[in-house]
Amino acid sequence: MTRATTVRAVLAAAVLLVSVLITLTMSPRLGLDLQGGTRLVLQAKDSATTKADRESTDRTLEVLRQRIDSLGVAEPTLTRSGEDRIIVELPDVQDPRKAAEVIGKTAQLSFHAVQGPGTEQEKGKATGLTLPDEEGRPLALGPARLSGAGVKDAGASFDAQQGAGWTVALDFHKGAGRDWTRLTGEAACHPVQDDRRRVAIVLDDQVISSPQVAPSVGCNVGLPSGSTQITGSFDADEARNLALLIKGGALPLPVEIVEQRTVGPTLGADAIDASAQAALIGAAATALFITFVYRLFGALAAVALAAYGVISYAALVALGVTLTLPGLAGFVLAIGMAVDANVLVFERAREEYAERPGRSLRSAMTAGFRNAWSAVADSNVTTLIAAGLLFFLGSGPVKGFGVTLAIGVLASMFSALVIARALTEIASHSRFVSDYRGVNGIARPGRVRTWLTRRDPQLFRSSRRWLLISTALIAVAVLGIVVRGVNLGVEFTGGRLVEYSTSRPVDVETARTALAGAGFGDAEVTTAGAGDLSVRTGDLSNDEEHALRAALAEEGGHTTKVRDELIGPSLGDELRRNALIALAIAVLVQLAYLAVRFRWTFALASVAALVHDVIVLVGAFAWLGRTVDGIFLAALLTVIGYSVNDSVVVFDRVRELWAKARRVPVATVANRAVLQTVPRTVNTGMGALFILAALAVLGGDSLADFALALLIGICVGTYSSVLTAVPVALVLEKSSKAPPPARKRAPRRTSGAGAKRRDPLDNGARV
Repeated sequence: MTRATTVRAVLAAAVLLVSVLITLTMSPRLGLDLQGGTRLVLQAKDSATTKADRESTDRTLEVLRQRIDSLGVAEPTLTRSGEDRIIVELPDVQDPRKAAEVIGKTAQLSFHAVQGPGTEQEKGKATGLTLPDEEGRPLALGPARLSGAGVKDAGASFDAQQGAGWTVALDFHKGAGRDWTRLTGEAACHPVQDDRRRVAIVLDDQVISSPQVAPSVGCNVGLPSGSTQITGSFDADEARNLALLIKGGALPLPVEIVEQRTVGPTLGADAIDASAQAALIGAAATALFITFVYRLFGALAAVALAAYGVISYAALVALGVTLTLPGLAGFVLAIGMAVDANVLVFERAREEYAERPGRSLRSAMTAGFRNAWSAVADSNVTTLIAAGLLFFLGSGPVKGFGVTLAIGVLASMFSALVIARALTEIASHSRFVSDYRGVNGIARPGRVRTWLTRRDPQLFRSSRRWLLISTALIAVAVLGIVVRGVNLGVEFTGGRLVEYSTSRPVDVETARTALAGAGFGDAEVTTAGAGDLSVRTGDLSNDEEHALRAALAEEGGHTTKVRDELIGPSLGDELRRNALIALAIAVLVQLAYLAVRFRWTFALASVAALVHDVIVLVGAFAWLGRTVDGIFLAALLTVIGYSVNDSVVVFDRVRELWAKARRVPVATVANRAVLQTVPRTVNTGMGALFILAALAVLGGDSLADFALALLIGICVGTYSSVLTAVPVALVLEKSSKAPPPARKRAPRRTSGAGAKRRDPLDNGARV
C-alpha cells in the first residue's frame, strides 16, 4: 500500500471507531413529533409600558420557565426565536389546554381599594375602575396601589380549622409589604360590612377576591405582609394555579399563542419504526443494486455506505441535533444519495479503461477519483446550499431536515473519498482482482454504456423539440394550479388541523353530520389513513376542540387525539411569504454559484431546469389534490438541490470535453457528454428511488407525501437536467460570443528540486 492509502485507512478506522462508541453510549435527542408532546409558539405583544424587543422577550421567557417548571413537565425546552417569539416544547403533554392556560395568561395582578358599589351600566366593562366582584356585583375601584411584581411568594393550602377551604397565602417584598399594610390600614377605617372596607385583588381585569379587612385590624394599622391570605370559592386546582401565576410573576409582555402542535406518542413510535424499516429495506436494495452493477467494487462501496450510516448517525447524536420526523426522513434519503460520489468515480474509472484498455486497475481508479473530484465537489456544494436555505429560512421540523441533510452530505463525502477509496485501493493491489475483469466490475464498460456507444443516438440534432416537451409539461402543471388550485396546509393558511383515532369505525359523512350538529358545520373532515379522521377548521380554541372531540366520541366511542396543529393567521401569512422568499433565494444563490463555476449560459440553463422542476412538482401536487405544507417545502428545496446536482455533473463533462475539442460544434460535444453521464445518472437515481419507494410504502401518512414529492421531483429533475438544461444551454450558446473553455495544461515534468512529485502508481516507464 502507498502512504496515502495507509493514511486513509487509519483515518477511516479511527472515525468509525469513535462513531461506534458514540452510537453505543449516547442516545439521540428526539423531537416532539417522534416522542410525543406539545409545541407552542408564543408571540410577545407590545404593552402600554413595554415594547416587545429582545430584552423584554427574554424576561418573559424566564417568567414562563418558572411557571412551566412548577407544572412538573419533564425536560421542557424554552427558546427565543427572533426578536419577539418564544418556542415552548413540552414532552409527553397531550392535552395542552391546562398548560396553555397557565403559560399564556398575562397574570397582571393588582391590588385596589374599593371605593363603593358600581353602577349596573358599567358592570362588565374592563376599564380597571368598575368590575364585578365574585358574586357579580359591580364594584367601583380605585387605582392600582401595588402590582403582582411586589409579591415575594405565594402558596396554596387547605384551611380546615377556619373552614375557609383552599386559600392562597401571600408574602410581599419589603417595599410592597409597606404598601400593602398602608392599603389595608386605610380600608380598616371604614365600618364593618361597608364595601369600602374591602380590598379588591384583580387578575387580568377580573376580581378574583375582594375580602373585607378583619374587624380586629385597626384604622391605619393594616395587615403585615406574611399574614395575608386570598380566600374565595377555590378548589385545589384553582388555588394551585393561582398561586403558580402569582409566584411566577406578571409577564413583562402579554403573549399570544400563534402556533400549537400536539403529537401522540404512538404516532411518533410508528414513524420511527416505519423509517427504520424503510432505511433497512432501501439500503439493502441499494447495496444489492450497486453490487450487481459494479461487482466487487460495488460491494466495497456498499460497505462504505454502511459506514456512512454509522458516521452520520453518530454525528447527529454527538452534536445534539434534535431528530424530527422530516429529519429522520432526510437521514434515510441521504443513504440513497450517498452512493452518488462512488458512482461518479466508478464511471470515470470505466471511461479510463475504455480509452486505454492496457492500463492497470490501480491507475484507472486513481484517474477516476481525480477526474470525478470537480463534479463531486460541485454537486455536493449545491446540495449544501439547499440544506443551508432549509436551516436559515425554514422553521420547526424543516430546520431539522436541513441540518440532517447537511450532515448527511458531509458524511457521504467522507465515506466516498476516504473509506471507499481506501477499500478500493487496497483491493486494486490484488493481482486476482486486477486480472479478472468480471470480479472488479470496473474493467468492463457496463451494459448501459455499451448500448449507448453502439446506438450513438443524436439527442440534440433538434434540441427545440425537447424544449417544446418541457413547455408542454409546464403548461399542464400551470393548468392544474389554475383549475384545481393548490391545497395549502394550515401552516400557510392558518387554522387548525386535528387527527383522531376512534375505537369504532366512523365514515366521513357520519363524522361531518355529528360535527355539524355540535356547531362545527364549517369543519372539513377527511380520512387520514388507518381509519383515522382528519378535521380541519378555522380558528378553534382548545375548549372548542375538546367539544369537537366529544362530538366524535358519541359516534366512534373512545376517541384519541393523534395529531393537533394550530397556526395563527398572522403566522400562516408569514410562513407563506417566507416560503416564496426561500424559493427565490434558492434560485438566485444557485444561479450565482453556477455562474462562478461555469459559463453564464450553463448557469441560466441549470436555473431554467430548476424552475421547470419546481413548477411541475407543484402542478403535480395540485392535480393530485395533495397538501402543500412545510414538509412539502423541504422536499421541494431538496429537489432543487438534486436537480442542480445532476445539471452540474452534465455541464462539468461538457466543459471538459469542449476544452479538449474546441473546434467541434457544441451540440456534438453536449451529446457526447450526456451519453457519458447517463450511466451515472441512472445508477444514482436508482439508489435514491429504492429508498423513496420504501418510504412511500412503509412511511405511512406522515411520510407518504414527502416521499411522493421527492419521487416526482427526482424523476422530473433527472429528465430536466439532460433534456431541458442542455437544450436551453445550446440555444443560449448560439447568441453567446464567449470562446470555448480553455484546456487545462498538464504541468511539465522537470528534474531537480522543483520537479513535480510523481504519482505513486506511475513507475516512470514510457514506450
